[in-house]
Amino acid sequence: MNSVSLVGNLATDVELKDVPQRDSEHPKRVASFLLAVGRAGRDGGADFVWISAWDRQAELCAEYLGKGRQVAVEGRLKSRMWEQDGRRRDAIEIVARRIDFLGSPRSDNGDLAEVVPFEPAAL
Repeated sequence: MNSVSLVGNLATDVELKDVPQRDSEHPKRVASFLLAVGRAGRDGGADFVWISAWDRQAELCAEYLGKGRQVAVEGRLKSRMWEQDGRRRDAIEIVARRIDFLGSPRSDNGDLAEVVPFEPAAL
């Protein structure tokens, strides 16, 4: 079973991109961000994991999330490999099925902002 649940803070702002689709003239939208997940124990520290969200979830992430915001993410692991400058590179990311906003977001003027809940994404 490939299932992951993480709680952490965004270490980057959300980047929203359009991804062309071979079978459709309409691109899919993907949002990506780096999530800092604190380690338990005396040593502390954090692990940093790339998160990707698709379609409507991607749009909501781009609109409502920013660096420092705490979220809970449920999803699946995905590994990728590619060549860059003649070297083989690889990465593991979490493809989000559900993202919950945690904490109290602040608007630009410091007031509490509206929280938008997520529905699970269709996989």
